[in-house]
Amino acid sequence: MSGFSKGRLTTPLIRTTTGHRPASWEEAFDCVVSRLKEQIEKHGPHAFGMFSCSKTTNELNYTAQKFVRSVVGCNNIDSCNRT
Repeated sequence: MSGFSKGRLTTPLIRTTTGHRPASWEEAFDCVVSRLKEQIEKHGPHAFGMFSCSKTTNELNYTAQKFVRSVVGCNNIDSCNRT
């Protein structure tokens, strides 16, 4: 892994009550999905928002807005395009 810092994480970590523990990528993604669903059920989709970067590609910005609108179910997405 040339060019990477020796302190760089190479596996995902999941927060526990006692700290963090290593996890597989599949487990980490499942954790993110379940916690996102939990928060949407608890607070509603409009409690979620995303800020997208104007310096990224149009394709990535499109994917971000599609995720927020289709998956989360809200229109709370913005970027710094106006600056």
